[in-house]
Amino acid sequence: MSFIVLAIGLVLVVEGLVFALAPSRLDEALELIRQIPPDTRRMIGLGAVAAGTALVWLARTLAG
Repeated sequence: MSFIVLAIGLVLVVEGLVFALAPSRLDEALELIRQIPPDTRRMIGLGAVAAGTALVWLARTLAG
């Protein structure tokens, strides 16, 4: 359970830094994302899920 809380906390820190340090750049990034076709966005999202899952698996495996 503490692993999940740690992961959520790290995500919130990273996301919070983006909003706190570069809010105008976030607007630009969102505009670029809007220009990407939905199917491409879906594939990027699925790739991110797969990469995240692999990294979690790797971290758990290396931790023993």
